[in-house]
Amino acid sequence: MRVTHLFGETLREAPADVDVVSHQFLLRAGYVRQLAAGIFSYLPLAHRAMKKIEQILREEMDAIGGQEVTTPGGHPAEPWQQTGRWQAIDESLARFKDRKDRDMVLGMTHEEIVGVLTASEVKSWRQLPILIYQIQTKFRDEARPRGGLIRVREFTMKDSYSLDKDEAGLKKQYAEHYHAYFRMYARCGLPVIAVGSDTGMMGGKVAHEFMYVTPIGEDTLVIDEAGYAANQEVAQFVKTPFEGGSPATLEKVHTPNCPTIEDLARFLKVDARQTMKMVFFMGTFQEGEGKVEKLVAVAVRGDMEVNQTQVTNQVKALATRPAHPEEIQAAGMVPGYASPIGLAQGHAVVIIDDLLEKSTNLVSGANEAGYHYRNVNIGRDFKPDIIGSIALAQEGYLSQENNKPLKLVRGVEVGNIFQLGVRYSIPLHCNYADEAGKLQPIVMGSYGIGVGRLLACVAEEHRDQYGLALPISVAPFAVNLVLLAKKEETKQQGDKLYHNLLKAGVEVLYDDREAAAGVKFTDADLRGMPLRITISDKSLEKGGVELKHRKAGKDFTLVPLAEVVATVQSEIARLHAALRAEADKAPRWK
Repeated sequence: MRVTHLFGETLREAPADVDVVSHQFLLRAGYVRQLAAGIFSYLPLAHRAMKKIEQILREEMDAIGGQEVTTPGGHPAEPWQQTGRWQAIDESLARFKDRKDRDMVLGMTHEEIVGVLTASEVKSWRQLPILIYQIQTKFRDEARPRGGLIRVREFTMKDSYSLDKDEAGLKKQYAEHYHAYFRMYARCGLPVIAVGSDTGMMGGKVAHEFMYVTPIGEDTLVIDEAGYAANQEVAQFVKTPFEGGSPATLEKVHTPNCPTIEDLARFLKVDARQTMKMVFFMGTFQEGEGKVEKLVAVAVRGDMEVNQTQVTNQVKALATRPAHPEEIQAAGMVPGYASPIGLAQGHAVVIIDDLLEKSTNLVSGANEAGYHYRNVNIGRDFKPDIIGSIALAQEGYLSQENNKPLKLVRGVEVGNIFQLGVRYSIPLHCNYADEAGKLQPIVMGSYGIGVGRLLACVAEEHRDQYGLALPISVAPFAVNLVLLAKKEETKQQGDKLYHNLLKAGVEVLYDDREAAAGVKFTDADLRGMPLRITISDKSLEKGGVELKHRKAGKDFTLVPLAEVVATVQSEIARLHAALRAEADKAPRWK
């Protein structure tokens, strides 16, 4: 490709509202352009990079027995209604009506459609196991798109679905995906970790996310030095009850101007671990064909924070949001001085952290401004509706797995895998006949990777102050050939070298513009091809061309003209081999 013909200009500066550096470079280098919030056009450079990533995904999926399919992007509502996700998913599921007034959705994921398709194609246990996958456009109407390609509304995703006759088969395919995903990321040059995660809207029992650890991440991860890793939403930690002594008599005490745990502990001269903190949410619940909101009163120990995801899961709400003061007051409780003690039946769903059940003589609100109770004991003074693990893991807590201190880091989710079980098979009548001829639900797994997000993370990992520095496996072209010529003979040699490289199967971006050397070098650094060849009057006088690795700073090698093609081919092979060697070290499921 000649730069004079390339569709997509470089920019000297990125738009002022773009804060992620890698996204700035993708814009400035002419890879992407934004059409609307979370909706992008992919110019030729990005398109080529995306296709290379897709090919890596295809090769690794095929290696574990995947068969590629394509399913529709627009779906009738009925399958989504059968599984309950039509009702459960918020406005992020894009719903619309067709010309005959039938409810439709734009697919954000395809469990329902694969379930329907499988029900029509799989009849017998002899056909299982099966693994199908697709690489296709999805749409999710995100409330807050951010980070360029990190969180978008329209995106390309590799989604695969394993179909098995039992849990053992599911676990085998899950393990194969786990290893294949690490291979995919290694071949793309992206370091990732696998963390336990919440199953969320997907359902099922077991899920893992593949995380690129980076300060620009929107997820908080909990890790320790021994290898434990989990999303903060599901991380478990050691909980040690505070020794409050034998249960004492409930006592109401005056606590003026103490609406916070810090104020309360200081005023009463007690340890924050002996207090009970109340946090309130409004939960959305499915009731029949409609939805209702109910107040959810949550209690954790005063020195801890609430894990909203676990609260939502354990009360079985479709969603939760922070409650407004007037909603708390309507249930008969006073913000800042609230307590489940004396709460009228049915005014709120009360859920407490399991640590409180093991604690005695706590300090809690008295549902009266300026007053608290001493010596609150769970079971005696109030009975919660639900007891569960709903405290949020924090820096310095001890790992439940190995007693090591936990550390919080930020990360971007670049893939996920789910053991769905029969979550979709049962409502969609996705069955097979077993050896005895009896119908059984097919056991499913679901596995996704966002291609654009993966490109964004590769760009974030492989950049410097000058621009992108992409790995050979992802870069749109292997070589950026820069022509600096005043002599006609040099121009002819540049064109000849370009054609020789193409003839040898080398992907080349040829900067044949009439532009200053500084402009061409700046653009080459910005676009980030792994190898740069400079052919100039000066280099030919010295006996060849300058070959430079993008990450090598100012260092270059003078290569005789007759040896350029072979040398470049050797370097490309070496770069690919290094990535494949990393892929061969990919972790396996334990």
